[in-house]
Amino acid sequence: MTSQPTGIPGAGELSELARATAERCGVDLKRIAGDTTLTSPINGEQLFSVEWVGAKAVDVAVDRAQDAFRQWRMVPAPVRAGVVKRLGELLTEHKNDLATLISLEVGKITSEARGEVQEMIDICDFAVGISRQLY
Repeated sequence: MTSQPTGIPGAGELSELARATAERCGVDLKRIAGDTTLTSPINGEQLFSVEWVGAKAVDVAVDRAQDAFRQWRMVPAPVRAGVVKRLGELLTEHKNDLATLISLEVGKITSEARGEVQEMIDICDFAVGISRQLY
């Protein structure tokens, strides 16, 4: 059964919850801070700010990702699966925190947000299993 909110959170409550939750997940909010403010659809409260980058920075990131992919695809599938397995473990470890962040960011009910995180965990498990079946 999904609980319904009983009232609009007080000023600063969602912001503090978002900050504490992000920090538990290892996000350094000071490092990503910028001039774009993220607000929650729950009550319009400002959660924190992030830096948006320009097209040049995106191009550099895409180039770096392409270089990394060229190296990554040479790593044997079972070894790559070890990294995906660890990702699944981290998602499991932080499932409730990630669900909280999803709820705050997009306004979904917590049970639905938890389901989204569980879907990511399931995909990791599937990928790990199939890594041994690649020809």
